[in-house]
Amino acid sequence: MNITKKQWSNILFFIVIALIIFTPVGTFVKVKLNQAKMLFFSPASIEESKRVVLSDFNWNLIDNEGKAVNFQEMEGEVILVNFWATWCPPCVAEMPSLHALHEDYKDKIRFVFVANDAAERVNAYLKKNAYNLPVYYTKDNEPEELTSSSIPTTYLIDDQGKIVMKEVGAENWNSTNVRNQIDELLAFSVAE
Repeated sequence: MNITKKQWSNILFFIVIALIIFTPVGTFVKVKLNQAKMLFFSPASIEESKRVVLSDFNWNLIDNEGKAVNFQEMEGEVILVNFWATWCPPCVAEMPSLHALHEDYKDKIRFVFVANDAAERVNAYLKKNAYNLPVYYTKDNEPEELTSSSIPTTYLIDDQGKIVMKEVGAENWNSTNVRNQIDELLAFSVAE
C-alpha cells in the first residue's frame, strides 16, 4: 500500500494536533499564546454603577501551611483573589504578572491565590518558579459573587467589599491600569 502525499500530510497534521492537545509541548504553546495575548490586554475596572458588593465574607480556607483561615478576617481591606491551577495554561501564563504585582503590593493589599490543585503540585510549582505567594485551598463554597466556572478568574475587591475588577482568562495583572486602580483604592481607603 502506497501512502499518497495528501495522506502523509493528513497524518502529519493529526500528529501535530495530538502533540498540542496531549503533551507538554502543547501546554508550552498554550502558555506562550496566552502570554502573547496579555501583551495587548490588561484588566479593566468595572464601571462604578455596575460594581457588585460581596453579600457574605464567610468563606473557610486552608492556607499552604494547613492553617484554617476565614475570608472574614480580610473584610475591610483591598483584596485580590485569584482562582488558578498548575495544570491550567492560562493560569501559568498570567502567574508572572501576578507574582510581580504581589512583590510590589504584598504589604499594602491582601492576596488570596486559591489553588484548584493538589498541594504537592502547587508547592513544587511555586518552588520551581521561586514564587512566594499566599496560597489557599477552599474548604467550602466561595461567596456567590466570586463563583466562576472557569480558571483563571481574578477579582480585585475594595475595602467596602465591592468587586472593582473581574477577569476570566489570562490577563496582565502587573499593568499600569491595575496598579493605578490599586493605588486609587489605597488612597481612598486611607482618606476615610
